[in-house]
Formats: sequence, structure tokens, C-alpha cells
Amino acid sequence: MKDYLIERSFDKLHEECGVFGVFRNNEDIDIVSLTRDALYGLQHRGQESAGITVVHDEETYSVKDLGIVASVLTDKALEKLPNGSMAVGHVRYKSDDFLERAATQPLVMRYSYGSLALAHNGAVTNFAEIRDELEHGGAIFQSNSNAEVIGYLIATKRIETDTIEQAVLKTMESLKGAYSLVIGAPNKLIGVRDPHGFKPLCIGKLGNSIMISSESCAIESLGGEFIRDVEPGEVVVVDDEGFHSYICDKKEATSICLFEYVYFARPDSVINGVSVNTSRRIAGRLLYEENPIKADIVCGVPDSGLDAAQGFSEASGITYATAFIKNKYIGRTSAVAGIEKSTKLLKTRLNVLKNIVKDKSVVIIDDSIVRGNTATHIVSLLRNAGAKEIHMRISSPEFLYPCYFGIDLPKKEELISNIFTKEEIRKRIGADSLEFLSLDGLKKTAEGCTIGLCDGCFSGKYCADIPKTIFEDKFANKIHKI
Repeated sequence: MKDYLIERSFDKLHEECGVFGVFRNNEDIDIVSLTRDALYGLQHRGQESAGITVVHDEETYSVKDLGIVASVLTDKALEKLPNGSMAVGHVRYKSDDFLERAATQPLVMRYSYGSLALAHNGAVTNFAEIRDELEHGGAIFQSNSNAEVIGYLIATKRIETDTIEQAVLKTMESLKGAYSLVIGAPNKLIGVRDPHGFKPLCIGKLGNSIMISSESCAIESLGGEFIRDVEPGEVVVVDDEGFHSYICDKKEATSICLFEYVYFARPDSVINGVSVNTSRRIAGRLLYEENPIKADIVCGVPDSGLDAAQGFSEASGITYATAFIKNKYIGRTSAVAGIEKSTKLLKTRLNVLKNIVKDKSVVIIDDSIVRGNTATHIVSLLRNAGAKEIHMRISSPEFLYPCYFGIDLPKKEELISNIFTKEEIRKRIGADSLEFLSLDGLKKTAEGCTIGLCDGCFSGKYCADIPKTIFEDKFANKIHKI
């Protein structure tokens, strides 16, 4: 088997985006700085582009570009933005070999009823059909962005309805797949969560101002109060008259992505009633219960493996230790950098504390193995530092199926667990033992979740229909990547 699986760029998964919005309710707050700070809190969800759009006197003003928040949303760049009535923010990840500047969000569209500033997270699985239909109607697109298609749909439905809220609800009837949206419309801030609830979205307050965010951590980092999650199929609207809620007539089985709890979300977030930190600690405890072992120390791979390692330590009595130091200036690196650059970043991202692991039997906890190159590097680092034994434990099941709902999960034939047995993977990464958390165990980590759970990437049983055209259409490689 070609070592392509092992040598490709980073095999960590990537979420698509983080979205945020704030409606200023006659308060003396700087919504531009506040939105930038919120995007810092959501930076883990996307590091390829960042942007803020302010709505002021029904006009929109934007700063957005390729890059992380710190490089794009500088003090100098934000000087041009007024302190308007509302702001919409976005951070994006995408994994194509090139980045479309035209797809950088918030996407601003102007039509007969004013302007829409739209920030999107997820993947519309019938994107190709909708786009083709709109193109046949005369629409001209500037990008392959899901957001642009959604914006066109809303604009089209607005002509047929009395309000923007009705237009959004009508648009939801046409969309399939996963999406959460924050929309800045003239005099209204709108939050939307798809009827399945695949992507997280929540509501918070700062004084009397209302915030809508992908995660509660961003709200609380601003000194705000987390109020509740946006419900699956719910459209929330904030305007001068207050807060309003509408429910889409389209009923679907609810199912948030399980990997939010494993990796994507920040540990200080609460998603649909479940603390991410608690969920990961439970995963560590269950890992030990399912696969007990004797060792000198247990360590986690920063950052999402740390909580699980602490849970493993609590269950096993094995001493918890910090074995890895992470370069905090290298984040969740994407595949766009190319093999040579990504390999270099992989080597500089982590360093081992040799005095901690030398001559020790080490249990190392990570959140997943996708292609295998990261696991191979981690084991190699521990070996070179003098570890006597290395037992790798993974706080999720084996990845066997791709995702079509907004996660950058490779094709089925690129997933290492589809190519090799567990024992073959163990030998390839160089560990003395390798075990994964069972799917039943992973589901237990999210007990108390107020909606259903999607485990399609582990089980192959998706919680929504996958259009056949997703496999063959000219846009198929774009649908879950922008």
C-alpha cells in the first residue's frame, strides 16, 4: 500500500466555520471590537479567513480577507467600520488546494429590499441542484460558496413573501444538509439552525444586547451570559422591538455532530446541554474501562486529548503528566499548505518533555486517527525521548466513512481504518498497543444532549439523506469544503 496515507498533510479533521452576530440595543458598547474578540474565541473553528460586517443606517461596511483574526482584523483595518446597530462575524476553514477570496465571509448581497450580510457554517448537500436551477434563472455566481447560494435563495423568496423572516423560513424548505447562519438584514439580526441541528448555534446577552454564536465560549469570554441553544429548525430574530422566534415547518430527525464533543468545540463550551469538558473526561474514563492497562503515566495530545487523558487517569489511578508542549502560535493547520510545508509544521507543532517520559511506560491519549501521519509522529517523538512503552488510546471510534455535512473528512478510501486492520495500524504508527473508544462508549459521553446525535462517520448511518448527485456532480468536491 502506497505510503500516501501516512505522508499526506495533517490528518486532523477541520470544522468549516465559526459564526457570530450581535445586535446593539441602545448601549454604549463597541460592537466592532466585541465581534473581533468573539472571533478570537471561535478561531479554533476556522483559520483560513476572517471577516466582520457592520450594519449602520441600513448600509453595510465590511473588513474581511484571507488569514487569521489577528492578521486580518487589525486595529488599523477596523478603523473604517462604524459602530452600527449590529455586526456579523465569520471565521472560515476550507481544505481545497486554493482559497477563494470571493468566498470570504460575511457575504454581502444587495437586492431590492436592501442588503444582507450572511455568515454560514455547514454544508448544503443539494447545493448543486439549487445552484443549477438558479443559474438557469439568470443568476451569476462569484464563488462556489454555499453562502452565496443561500443568499440568492433568500433574495428570491423575499420577493414572494411579506417579510425577511418568511423568506428565510421558505428558504429552509428548499435546503438539505447542515447549516447554521447569522444574517444581518436592515434593522434585523437573524440566526438560523437547520432542522436537524447538525451545527451548534446559541444565544447570549451582554447587558440588553443580544448575541448569536456558534459556541457559548465566545459569549462568555466577552463577559456575556449564555441563554440557550437555538433549536433545530428555529429562526431567531432580534430587532428594535425585541426577540422573536419562528420554527420551520420542515420536520427532520435531530442530530448534532458527535465530533463536536470529541474535538471541534472548545472545552469551555456547553452544547445542547452537554459540557464539552465533561464529555471528554467521560471519554477518558470509558477508554480505560473498555481497555484497562498498567502504565507509569498517562498523557494527552494537546489540546483535545488533555481532558480525555485526565479522565483516563481518574479511572485508572495512573499518574497524569504533561508530556507535550505545544507551540501555541501554530493552530489547527489545514491541508492547503502542501505536503512539504505541512510536514514541517507537524514537526514544529509539538515538543516532548524528555524528563517526563524517559524510561516510562506511557499511555498517550488523542482524539482520532484519520490518515495516520500525526499518530506516527507522536509515537516517534515519544520513542526518541526514551519512552519504554507507548500505548496509544483514541477517544473516538475508528473513522470508516466520509462526512457530507461540513466536516473535512477524507474520502472513504483515504481513511486508514478502511485500509488496514487495527493491528496493522498499530504496527505502522509504531505503538506497543492501540485501542479506540467504542461507538456505544462515545454516545455515553454525550448523555443528556437535548437533541439526537449524528455518528455517520463511524457507523455509515447518516441522519439525513445524501443526494446521489453529491458523488458525481461537478461541484461534489466543493459541497463540504467551503
